[in-house]
Amino acid sequence: MPKHVFEALINVFHSLFDEENKHLLHVGEVMSCWTYLTVLEESVALEQLAINTTEDKELNDLLHKTLDVCSSQAARLKVFLQQEGIPLPPASEPKPFSDPRAIPLGAKMTDTEISNLVGVKLAAGVSLCASGAAQSVRNDVGLMFFEFQTELMRYGAILKSIMKKRGWLKVPPYYFPPGNPKS
Repeated sequence: MPKHVFEALINVFHSLFDEENKHLLHVGEVMSCWTYLTVLEESVALEQLAINTTEDKELNDLLHKTLDVCSSQAARLKVFLQQEGIPLPPASEPKPFSDPRAIPLGAKMTDTEISNLVGVKLAAGVSLCASGAAQSVRNDVGLMFFEFQTELMRYGAILKSIMKKRGWLKVPPYYFPPGNPKS
């Protein structure tokens, strides 16, 4: 590995533990944290509703895992923001668990709708985390967003494989540039 890579890693670790050089959050970092916390809390509400709706075991298991991840990230972000003196955004009320068979068929989301909504939320979260990490001046904030992003990407990959297997993935039409033979 090149020497400059090791120097960069050493600088990151020093900045994480050097309290004298820890600056206040700048407005971009605050907005990224605040917005991402809002998305996480709305994702928790969506996943609770989806768990109440789906009867697909594999999707239900994934929804419980993503619910745990979003809840865990939200809790971590709340503690961080409170330690920094930042007020928290308002959150949706938790949804009670119910029996999916108690919801009339026309009134509940389909598994295709659920998986695509969760996929959109995961994609939005990954994008927000990348943006938050890129805008961060403080290394602890950037690394926190990177950790959040990798967790979301993991579950996004699992969701995509479930969606492919079940035929729920919405794929845009293929593009064939002019002059290329169609296969």
